[in-house]
Amino acid sequence: YTSRGMSAASLRHEVISNNIANVNTPNFKRSGVIFEDLLAKELQIDENPRQLKLVRTHDMHLPVGLPGPVSPKIEREDTTTMRVDNNNVDIDREMAGLAKNQLYYNSLATSLGSYISRMKNAITSGQS
Repeated sequence: YTSRGMSAASLRHEVISNNIANVNTPNFKRSGVIFEDLLAKELQIDENPRQLKLVRTHDMHLPVGLPGPVSPKIEREDTTTMRVDNNNVDIDREMAGLAKNQLYYNSLATSLGSYISRMKNAITSGQS
């Protein structure tokens, strides 16, 4: 899900940039990207004590209970109004969100780079 997370972060960057660009546009309503909550909901396993849990006992077995594809969603925030011109963009909130999103993207990129490096190492160590 690292690549989907990176796609969501990229989309979030575009949406936040659009919010910042429209900070002085009358009647503009900010938008946000929802991904992490959707992913967490998709990964949540129903803990029913009467239900038998499937367990993967061998690497060659099919994975048990993998979630379906989760895509980021853009939601428009219509409920709040910050100013008299009905614009609800708070520049401080957007800039903080942009910084947080950049850190999130960088951590995912580092994680993906590490994974690729481990895979390359596994491939090349078998060729000696």
